[in-house]
Amino acid sequence: MQTKKIKPGEKVRFLNAVGGGKVTRVDEKQGLIYVEDEDGFEIPVLEKECVVIPEVNETTNFPKRNLSAPWEGYANQQKEEVQKVKIEVERAETPMEIIETEDGDDLRCFLAFIPTDIKKLSDSKFKCLLINDSNYFLFYNFIIGNKEERRSVANNLIEPNMQEEIAELSSNRLNDWEDLQVQIIPFKKDKIYTPQAAIDISLHLPPLKFYKLHSFSENDYFDEPAMLFDLTQQDRSALSNISAEEIRKAMLQKERPATPKKRKRPKVKLQSDIIEVDLHIHELVDITTGLSNADMLQLQLDKFHAVIDENKNRKGQKIVFIHGKGEGVLRNEILKLLKSRYKSYYYQDASFKEYGFGATMVVIR
Repeated sequence: MQTKKIKPGEKVRFLNAVGGGKVTRVDEKQGLIYVEDEDGFEIPVLEKECVVIPEVNETTNFPKRNLSAPWEGYANQQKEEVQKVKIEVERAETPMEIIETEDGDDLRCFLAFIPTDIKKLSDSKFKCLLINDSNYFLFYNFIIGNKEERRSVANNLIEPNMQEEIAELSSNRLNDWEDLQVQIIPFKKDKIYTPQAAIDISLHLPPLKFYKLHSFSENDYFDEPAMLFDLTQQDRSALSNISAEEIRKAMLQKERPATPKKRKRPKVKLQSDIIEVDLHIHELVDITTGLSNADMLQLQLDKFHAVIDENKNRKGQKIVFIHGKGEGVLRNEILKLLKSRYKSYYYQDASFKEYGFGATMVVIR
């Protein structure tokens, strides 16, 4: 019996992965169809790995049953829909295991500003990021404005050993951020830990500082130069409400450096419970002569698919894909796949202490 060909405009569901969408075009020679998911991304998939979703009755919103088709097929379709919903619910309800680093209860958090174009600071925008370099969860709140009009512009919870972009500032917004107040409450979930004092500090950020090249320097957290503020050190250096006697005693003690010693980023180590996959092209092929950028990207994505497929039955397996920072093309393609074809898997930025900001960790579910 000849299988019915899938046509453009039909809605399909993936057989071997969660997801699907509307067929935009068909490549009969390669046996591929191109599916546009709900986020607008076009995904190439083998036609044999897809199934057409029946039309929906506009009045009842239920799938139309083809009365000429066997009942078993219709029942199996309903089972698949239920299983899909079950996977999504399990993913939402299952908490992610937090793996602590050797730093224990040390608290470190930084505020970073990175120009999008360091060669043209006068025209550049500036990304503001909060770096949580500790094993604590952090509740944070950013407040800007003058004394008469203060307002919160960002507040959220950031997980241990993660970074989060707070805002992207254009030149006309720098004045608003000149007097910045940062509030942070550190804590740990469901375990005994050393409580840390809440951080509540004010930073003065003159707009002219952002247009001076020497304000941005090399650091342990980003590949590009950044303006970095150690929020825990800034908090300790505040002298408000400190008596003269306390200041005198502090001066007699061994002076502590104003800035922390630069810690070298440790080299990547293979951990027994984590699979590490380096997707840099020189790790995949010996010679790149004759390969276009598109060819190299496809090789990297093929490797990503192969590793996922090899471990798809190992629930709980953690895989770190090292893609580098670069222009972010490979990272963006991987995120598209994780949001569409591999929706059931958990993913997050891998620990920047181990990998910088050039790696993504995927947990098989």
